[in-house]
Amino acid sequence: MIRICFTILHIINQPSFMMNFSRTFLSLACLMTTASVIAQDKVLNIYSARHYPSDEVMYNDFTKATGIKINRVDADDAGILARLRSEGSASPADVILLVDAARLWRAEVDGLFQPIKSKVLEDAIPANLRAKPADNGGTAWFGLSTRARVMVYDKVKFNKTDVDSYEKLADPKFKGSLCIRSGSHPYNLSLFGALSEHIGPQKTEAWLKSVVDNMARSPKGGDTDQIRAVAAGECGVAVTNSYYLARLMRSSKPEDRAVAEKVGVVFPNQSSWGTHMNVAGGAVARHAKNTDNAIKFLEYLASPAAQNHFANGNNEWPAAKGVNFDNPALKSMIGSGFKSELLPVSAVGMNQIKVQQMLDRVGFK
Repeated sequence: MIRICFTILHIINQPSFMMNFSRTFLSLACLMTTASVIAQDKVLNIYSARHYPSDEVMYNDFTKATGIKINRVDADDAGILARLRSEGSASPADVILLVDAARLWRAEVDGLFQPIKSKVLEDAIPANLRAKPADNGGTAWFGLSTRARVMVYDKVKFNKTDVDSYEKLADPKFKGSLCIRSGSHPYNLSLFGALSEHIGPQKTEAWLKSVVDNMARSPKGGDTDQIRAVAAGECGVAVTNSYYLARLMRSSKPEDRAVAEKVGVVFPNQSSWGTHMNVAGGAVARHAKNTDNAIKFLEYLASPAAQNHFANGNNEWPAAKGVNFDNPALKSMIGSGFKSELLPVSAVGMNQIKVQQMLDRVGFK
């Protein structure tokens, strides 16, 4: 469009061309069109389930470095996917940011993403943290950060060895002691889907039934509420994503830090398949109008600067290879390191319908 406009400007400025008024009018129209195209080239529309205030730094840094203006719509994973389906080819979305591995897989299966080719992303993100290559060689989504699904426990009532595997949550010793958020929450659905892959559906359903029997209360609240309940003595053990505990540990409020000090933390299944990891990731929307800008943005999110922000700004584990971070809470949690689960995301995603049916049968709300 811009090249065509420059050609038109050259022609109409020849002495033999029409009267000056027409020449001026066409010149202005063409320049306005050119300006509009250039402006569009500097825009990126993001649908994001990452509703973390700390992420504003990354958006601002990207705009400063590239001049690309970001327009953002915030919603949860389910809301974003529903919106994409409803909008179809009219969707203005360029980049999709989701915070659950199974939802990334579901959107890929439903054709809501556009497989892309990027050596930068392929070199940075491990194969188990990105979609399998599509028929055209592109990749539908890339993991950008991870969260460990850990256990916190009352250090007075229990020891680390009591909760060093997910399977142990079914032990009768935890009768009336377990706190956990809704079974249908994506974080738990992914954990249960992974467990089903490891021990099989029959054992997983029996385990879920025992977990329900051991609950101290009906599932309610988010992960932070489960941690607080353990610190308050309402529960003896709870399941949480690691970054919620790290937030309390790094809080400027003494009462938050006191909560974190009252509980112990365990990265389960270190002697078997490793601690379950959920993935927050990004993709280019199927009907993106600014594809080049979208790829630039995802590549930026895989850069050391952005990866450090995931770790230091929101207490997540970097997904990119070889990234060092300085988050003291994360470092104190893991000590010399921990073994993480390496299941393909597709396996976890495919188990979710079966898991939801199990939850209904055992009464896990």
